[in-house]
Amino acid sequence: MNWNDLKLFLAIASRKSLGGAAEELNISSTTVFRHLNAFENEVGARLFDRGKGGYELTELGAEMFGLAQNIESSFYEIDRRVAGKDTQPRGKVVLTAPSSFAYWFLPEYLRTFNALYPEITVELLISNQELNMSNRTADLALRVSNNPPENLIGRKVCNIKWGIHGTQQYLAEYGEPVDGGGLTGHRIIGASGNLAMNTAFSWLDRHMPNEIVQRCDDLVTMSYLAANDHGLVLLPDDIQHPALKRCFTLEEAGTNHLWVLTHPDLRKVERIRILMGFLGKALSAEKRFTYG
Repeated sequence: MNWNDLKLFLAIASRKSLGGAAEELNISSTTVFRHLNAFENEVGARLFDRGKGGYELTELGAEMFGLAQNIESSFYEIDRRVAGKDTQPRGKVVLTAPSSFAYWFLPEYLRTFNALYPEITVELLISNQELNMSNRTADLALRVSNNPPENLIGRKVCNIKWGIHGTQQYLAEYGEPVDGGGLTGHRIIGASGNLAMNTAFSWLDRHMPNEIVQRCDDLVTMSYLAANDHGLVLLPDDIQHPALKRCFTLEEAGTNHLWVLTHPDLRKVERIRILMGFLGKALSAEKRFTYG
């Protein structure tokens, strides 16, 4: 039994389909199917029940799943500890960041970083979701959070406020509000899905329900809706759409906290330490976050 067989087994068990496992492992569904059959032949028993609902673990498969997860954790711990001994300022760092920072901040920052450290390659992974950094899907994370995961270490690099934005054309036609009370009578883009539970949009739903004319569950898309004159939009200051004018800070929306995080085993890896320090310094000094 080898590690690649166990990785394939875990991927199918987690995703409950050959297609999901193939996507996770970056191989074809045909290859997954072939290797699964070979693995079950080697074990001498079926590990999955195939049904319309996908691939479900058999009793033996469920027993093996727990053992395989322990083996997976051990492999990843070895990988992190070996990587943690790396003291050279070279190699690849996988950085995960929300789309807003990837669009409007990181291109400029990484150009400067690449000039300073040409032997360090930064691979960007764009995601707003929490990642399991224990398996080194990413080495470093930029995350907006009030309570970052306890299993990661890092620092809070800045606070980010929320502002009301609109196009010059919209503001010329409807007027420019100067505070929350001035939003009455305006056209406002609200949130949907999980984003609607955010403190900022909960405030809009409570106080301006009749003004909301359009909803969306993605902040970047909301900025483009506003840029096309659907109405005013409430955005955190990491969204920097050039077609929009920031009218005022909506204090009732609260403040976001931006963190740069890594796994404890990787904190002394030189290339990760360098990039972590660079991003922390750049974001702490970011003038676009200094609105009143």
